[in-house]
Amino acid sequence: MAIRSDTTRIPAGIVRTLRTGIGRVSEEVIEEIQARIPEYSRPSDTIYIKVIRSAVEQAVDGFLDRVEDPSAAWNPEPFRMIGRGEAAEGRNLEPLQAAMRLGARVGWRRLTELAEPLGLSPQSLYDLGEAIFVYLDQLADAAAEGFDEARAHAAGEMERRRERLLDLLLSRPPAGPQAIADLAKAAGWRLPKTVACVALDDQHAAFRAPSLPPDVLTGHDRPIPCLLVPDPNGPGQAQMLAAALRGRLAAVGPAVPLPAAATSLRWACEALGLSRRGVLPRGLLRCADHMATLIVFKDEELVGALAEARLAPLAHLRPAQQDRLAETLLAWLRHGRGAGEVAARLHVHPQTVRYRLRQLEELYGDQLADPDIRFELEIVLRARQAALTTGR
Repeated sequence: MAIRSDTTRIPAGIVRTLRTGIGRVSEEVIEEIQARIPEYSRPSDTIYIKVIRSAVEQAVDGFLDRVEDPSAAWNPEPFRMIGRGEAAEGRNLEPLQAAMRLGARVGWRRLTELAEPLGLSPQSLYDLGEAIFVYLDQLADAAAEGFDEARAHAAGEMERRRERLLDLLLSRPPAGPQAIADLAKAAGWRLPKTVACVALDDQHAAFRAPSLPPDVLTGHDRPIPCLLVPDPNGPGQAQMLAAALRGRLAAVGPAVPLPAAATSLRWACEALGLSRRGVLPRGLLRCADHMATLIVFKDEELVGALAEARLAPLAHLRPAQQDRLAETLLAWLRHGRGAGEVAARLHVHPQTVRYRLRQLEELYGDQLADPDIRFELEIVLRARQAALTTGR
């Protein structure tokens, strides 16, 4: 807002007189600020006091320039720099705004004292008072612009550091512990003992979860979008992820020591791939709940070769017979050898289960007494069941 030239222009001689008092006014403003605003109370810091004095003198001198010539150009950059300095000090703008108000009151008090000696009319004094507060708003706006610029720059720099930190943590082989510790300190990130990586579906690469706490590192722009969660088994961490990723396809890797973060991401990616294929459930899934399936599908060619050997006794049967006997054998291996328990799991009559078990004994003979063969049978039957579920 411009100062009105028709009401606030005053003779150059009066402005010169006011300028001679800038030093005294500046000292009074500084004393008031340091006495009333703790953030600026550094009486032994001479450099800091010089900075404050310079800012106060620039503000007063700039005001007099504009009163003398309202059309004169005004450079807000010094006050933007003050706003940037506040951001660098880690403060908000409240102390600065309070200091500006104090300065305005001191200036107004000095003007009222000089009004009669300078021959200022009541209307001129009123207009100058209004001009002070218009100018105060402009200073505050400039400082806020600088403050916001600095905060945005700092946030961008911090985000870049965290992205680089995530790169180091997920590199293979992992970066050295000192390099990670140094970058973590620069990024304001506390080194945890354990971490878990979350692999995110590609279609949600641009997703930004507003409820994620600041200690979760985000890699939305990586080839495989991911998150790195510190202390994943800590209180509330599971609930936090469930809330942030509700309705999205994602996989949480196992909790591992910090140097093994890439391993957690690898398993999370494996689980995400199986979820896309329908082998594992869709939504947010945890590797810890599906380790057996992950192991089985880690080398599908090897499992296929094992299945060909172990399921050979069923190969000559019709597909429907194979399915029924395979389902019964898996339930028998997983849930016990009593026909009643297997029947309850399969929702069929116990006599039906006994008939199928006799068929299996005839087909496999003594093999079912061998614990190693039973273990291999459970692996291949689990894989077969998962493959049927996906329609392959």
